[in-house]
Amino acid sequence: MFEDKKVLTGVKPTGTPHLGNYLGAIKPAIRLGHQALDAGGKHYMFIADYHAINAEKDPAVLNQKLKEIACIYLAAGLDPSRSVFYRQSDIAEIPEITTILYAYTPKGFMNKAHAYKAAVDRNREAGKPDDDGINMGLYTYPTLMAADILAYDTDIVPVGKDQVQHVEIARDIAGAINAHYNKQLLVLPEYSIDENVAVVPGIDGRKMSKSYGNVIPLFEDDKAIKKAIFSIKTDSRPMEEPKNPDEILVYEIYKSIASPEQLREMGDGLRQGRLGYGHIKNMLLDAVVSEIRDAREKYNYYMAHYDEVEGMLEEGAAKARPVARATLKRLKDAVFGR
Repeated sequence: MFEDKKVLTGVKPTGTPHLGNYLGAIKPAIRLGHQALDAGGKHYMFIADYHAINAEKDPAVLNQKLKEIACIYLAAGLDPSRSVFYRQSDIAEIPEITTILYAYTPKGFMNKAHAYKAAVDRNREAGKPDDDGINMGLYTYPTLMAADILAYDTDIVPVGKDQVQHVEIARDIAGAINAHYNKQLLVLPEYSIDENVAVVPGIDGRKMSKSYGNVIPLFEDDKAIKKAIFSIKTDSRPMEEPKNPDEILVYEIYKSIASPEQLREMGDGLRQGRLGYGHIKNMLLDAVVSEIRDAREKYNYYMAHYDEVEGMLEEGAAKARPVARATLKRLKDAVFGR
């Protein structure tokens, strides 16, 4: 699938990720990047800080979030000597490419964009005007994302199901430009959905989300992780009463992190009345701590030595910019008849 392909992944610095982000987004993105590299392709991974300023206007907070997300991806296994790892705002060509793309982006695309429609829906539910608090950055979000994708001749963009629309918009814009100038100026990207990505439940049974306050923290100490896990909702049935594992929230969370053997052990213990809720919470705690121990150590190192991370991002930008520059030149030559 990835043989000789360019694969691009972007991540918005939205704050310290939790276990659900780690298992459902961060690790899968890195795994797909490694697959592309092992197949002879290229992998671009960028921090979407331009996208982030639509919601976060405090420079200190934004900078801290950027540092955290950079360190988390490195700690989770991203190899900047193989992947091109950079900040979006370090690529001066991206805003120029975006400006050209605007001229080929129908306004209707923006009206139908998921992020904009969701913001409008929230306003209507709150009894506010449709566009209350909505800035042009949010409204034109898909065009900037199209520039992020098209600048590097991207073949494949791994996305969740809610992000497919952005890749389709990028493809439509590229197709319109290629058709208008009757030449292959831009690569038509495709999306890839990993159907095996874990959707990790939170400690209250809903999807794990900071907005719900139901997360298992990622790189905090073991005490904080234990506190979250031992607050997972359970019923009052005694240990010896046989239970259906699929009805137990601890088991559902365990599915996202345990090996088949570990999962079978917990499942059999619940069905046979050999394991109580305290036992299985400790099993989950052990699995989480084991999973994140090395990454947490690396994360703390990178946060304490951020100058090293800064150097990696600068090196990544130096690799990315010539590719974006070549794309911009092709576009300018065609658009302005040079």
